[in-house]
Amino acid sequence: MSPPLLKAPAAPPLKACPPLWRIRGGRGSYDSSGVGRFFRCKSLFETFSKFRTFLVLMILLFVTLLSACARSKDPESKGQSGKLIVVATLFPLYDFARNIAGDRADVKLLLPPGAEPHSFEPRTSDMVMLNRADIFIYTNKFMEPWAEKLLKGIQSSRLSVVDASSGVRFVQGSIDGGEGAYLHQNRKPGQKEDHDEHKGQGSDPHIWLDFSNAQKMVDTIAGAIIAKDPANKDLYTKNAETYKARLADLDKSYQKGLSNCSKKIFINGGHFTFGYLAARYGLRYRAAYGFSPDAEPTARNLADISKTLRQEGLGHLFYEELLSPRIADTIAKETGATLLKLHGAHNISKAEFDGNRTFIELMERNLDSLMTGLQCR
Repeated sequence: MSPPLLKAPAAPPLKACPPLWRIRGGRGSYDSSGVGRFFRCKSLFETFSKFRTFLVLMILLFVTLLSACARSKDPESKGQSGKLIVVATLFPLYDFARNIAGDRADVKLLLPPGAEPHSFEPRTSDMVMLNRADIFIYTNKFMEPWAEKLLKGIQSSRLSVVDASSGVRFVQGSIDGGEGAYLHQNRKPGQKEDHDEHKGQGSDPHIWLDFSNAQKMVDTIAGAIIAKDPANKDLYTKNAETYKARLADLDKSYQKGLSNCSKKIFINGGHFTFGYLAARYGLRYRAAYGFSPDAEPTARNLADISKTLRQEGLGHLFYEELLSPRIADTIAKETGATLLKLHGAHNISKAEFDGNRTFIELMERNLDSLMTGLQCR
């Protein structure tokens, strides 16, 4: 009679993975049942852990995509604070926008305080900020040629892009910093431009320094903000009109302050920034070099400027914010002229930004400097 076959006892149900030390069956041996239980349990645990991680990631991805789709379909979408997010490239635009929007928008300055705008290179963080924004405001294609490149990297369908020069007539200024006449002043209404007039000339991008242009820019920016938040149209319209009235008062102050001056020409030892301002108030203007602050003045330009300072009896030479006054210093030492600061307001320093400096305050200081340099009464 054959002995009965012995069946191995069934492994107990898996409740928890046994500690590794418990799989030992005795001194120098291992319990095969314990080893099997351990590895079967571990395999199931790892599989469940991976599935759980995958499930959580899929849920997060779904929520993110759902949120993004909802925001992209809503043209009136606002930031987490419930406010419009407005990004402006240069300081004048930033200051105009915050005066119009008040506390109903989060207005951001794209340029870091102290950065020079003509040669600014957008950063990855700028693209991230614009992808979250509702409105992007730039001055014009001549002032910020890098804006077009920046916008190519933006995926947001709700972002409104505002060219603040809309409706503004550009004037031709000197590429090399020479005096020249502003051509539009002598052109009759309806007369076409002669291409020969533009030799050595280019479109001057500094449109905000004619305060009548600044008022048009305020209207353009206000229109963009109202289009995004029509519920607050009355507030934005009122704020824009109030600010335009302040710009009109500033314009009158310039007209009065510069109406009785011994000198009618001013010279900037920097780049060609103040052509609009000069044309607005009937002044002549020269600069050491053209529109680009990276350009180097020619020896002839420097000699002509020194000669003009002496011939016109000018005791003051102007220099700009955020740019090295090296050229102006050189000319001043040669001619004995005193340096005075003129703020082009492209951007402001960190100290000015932290001090909540305003565009109108900067322009009021410019008027004081001009009245000193032009010997006004």
